[in-house]
Amino acid sequence: MVYTSSQLLIFEEFIAHYSNNTRYELADGELIDMEPTGPHETVAGKLASKLSIELERQGHPWFIPRTCIVRPFTDAATARRPDVVVLDETALVNEPLWEREPVITLGTSIKLILEVVSTNWETDYARKVEEYALLGIPEYWIVDYRGLGGVAFIGRPKQPTITVCQLVGEDYVQQQYRLGKLIESRMLPRLAFKLDDVLPR
Repeated sequence: MVYTSSQLLIFEEFIAHYSNNTRYELADGELIDMEPTGPHETVAGKLASKLSIELERQGHPWFIPRTCIVRPFTDAATARRPDVVVLDETALVNEPLWEREPVITLGTSIKLILEVVSTNWETDYARKVEEYALLGIPEYWIVDYRGLGGVAFIGRPKQPTITVCQLVGEDYVQQQYRLGKLIESRMLPRLAFKLDDVLPR
């Protein structure tokens, strides 16, 4: 993750200049180059495929957009680009920007959000946990396929881990899944796959 500019941007400037460039996020006005790698995109793609199959099988009116920006706070210059986000199509009528831009501002539009951990693991484990909980997103997965997170987050010895955060009240309750363990999701209770299934070959 690289900070690319010393000049702060407002949210509207970010949308005008960077909405079509999926490399960038905005955090408190700072433009951030996400620097995606091939293995990172492999894991994100496999996760999206597994979830898409399950969404179709369960018949939910939910889908995974090709691109999407999540604006966690209307009063802050922050714009997140989740690696995978599951949207409720029936809720999008309430989204004020959706007809013009793929921007989500309401937590009720999001059923599940996934972030694949890279070198900016602190953001995924700390800041985004707070942002997504405040937005009211029911489930947030932190997919740490290389075991990069600090021991305070994934334990010792550090190893590949998926942390499933489920919203209870205003806070997330977290459950960790390591290699060989079936992942449990409250949003998709019949989901049946392991972290092993989405790792790069």
